[in-house]
Order: sequence, then C-alpha cells, then structure tokens
Amino acid sequence: MMEGHVTPAGKSVLDELGLDPGFVVKSKLAIRIQKSIVEMGLTQREAAARMPISQPKLSLVTRGKLNDISQEKLEECLRALGHDIEIGIGARHEGIGAVRVREFA
Repeated sequence: MMEGHVTPAGKSVLDELGLDPGFVVKSKLAIRIQKSIVEMGLTQREAAARMPISQPKLSLVTRGKLNDISQEKLEECLRALGHDIEIGIGARHEGIGAVRVREFA
C-alpha cells in the first residue's frame, strides 16, 4: 500500500500502477463503456445489440477481461454508444512518449 500517496488531478489510479500502456488504454475504454451503459439505462443485452460485440463478450469487457478484445473493437463499441473518439499525437521530445486517454465530457 502506498501510504500518504495522492494521485495527481487529471490522472487515474491506472496511470499510477505502472501497467502496460496498451492495457491501461483498453481499461479506460472499457470503464467508459460501462459508465455509458449505466447512464443510458441499458441492460447488457440492449447495449450489446447496439455494439459490434455479443452480450457474453460485453460481460467479459465490463469485468475487466480484456485480453481477447482489441482497442479498435472497444473504440467501435464507444462509437456505437454515441461517443466520438479522438486520437492526438503530441510534439516529439526526448525519451519515450506517454500514452494517455482523456475524457472530454
């Protein structure tokens, strides 16, 4: 446990854990899918009917089982729920660049 540690504003706990950046991106997309389903008052069956995945696959996604789904498919799911996806590339700098997912709503 990181006693006394505070995650800075604008960052997520996922950013702080030192996980693979690709997994962090997929996790954040999956979290947003789940939030949208709740906000829209949809069941998983209703949500899956709108998205390019089955209800059993959606169930796995909402439980964080992301090994068998691509980032692209998660983005398609968000688009099917009415979200715009924006990918930006920052200016080049020394060292290895960071990967971030920002929510604009």
